[in-house]
Amino acid sequence: MRARNALVALALLVCALLPMQDNKAEAADYYTVIANNIAGYNGDAAQIDWIANAILYSCSVYQVDPFLVTAVMETESGFNFGAISPAGAIGLMQLMPDTAAMVGVDPYNPLDNVIGGTSYLNTQLNNFGSWGEYGVTYAVAAYNAGGNAVRQYGGVPPYPETQNYVYKVANAYSNLVANSQW
Repeated sequence: MRARNALVALALLVCALLPMQDNKAEAADYYTVIANNIAGYNGDAAQIDWIANAILYSCSVYQVDPFLVTAVMETESGFNFGAISPAGAIGLMQLMPDTAAMVGVDPYNPLDNVIGGTSYLNTQLNNFGSWGEYGVTYAVAAYNAGGNAVRQYGGVPPYPETQNYVYKVANAYSNLVANSQW
């Protein structure tokens, strides 16, 4: 419950802080916001461009919010192509080998990794999106802890790692939304 309240409070705070001009926010394009975010982690212009375009491509294929995929990738790997977790998760979207096999991608191929991660996130959004106002939160938790854990606990599992993960993704997402408003 505390995690839910924190996410709601964070979202309300972000909305209150968005700069407005004549009561209208001006939006930046997805590519610019995503590329600027990646640049905070990765200074290689070619990699920034590649990652931003891979995110936009995979999101267009699976109809997933590009800011959500960017927030997940930021939290998972910090936009590091070579990221490998102690648990064995691989690449930009930190796919576990079994998850990569399930979605039919090679987790060591960067484009496959982004496409596979976006596909898996889309599956979780489809599985939990109808679970009420916290459906996206539950989908993000399922990306981290697995759908069975979310089902077992009826929401975000009480695992500190997953609760922290959901908070980090929500914070990254909120920052992307704030940076899209001029």
